[in-house]
Amino acid sequence: MLGGAHVVNDLEERLLYQDGQLSVTLRVAPGAPAVALTGEVDATNSPALASTLSDSRGGNTYIWVDTGGLTFIDLSGLRVLVMPALPPDERWIRLHNLTPHLRRLLRMMGWFYTPRPYDVPL
Repeated sequence: MLGGAHVVNDLEERLLYQDGQLSVTLRVAPGAPAVALTGEVDATNSPALASTLSDSRGGNTYIWVDTGGLTFIDLSGLRVLVMPALPPDERWIRLHNLTPHLRRLLRMMGWFYTPRPYDVPL
């Protein structure tokens, strides 16, 4: 489901995807796009999330994904966000605003992302 754009705090926002569990909102900002996730990610919507993130990347090197609004994520969702099959230098998703629970899951899986000095969130 796609929505129209509106402006919040000087950032243009547009709903990219929404189902009964998850909404994905694009925040247009200088540098790289930022996508906010709200709700739950599981096997029923992780393929749609992967497709939505890929489409929102456009020609950018990477996108920021704000995970602070997630209330649940399963292994299929973690794989979408972390991209473990790719070498670290080829991963184009940058996680931002991690909840303590998500940070712990990533560490337990050995997938914790340590930002490089030039990876400054929007």
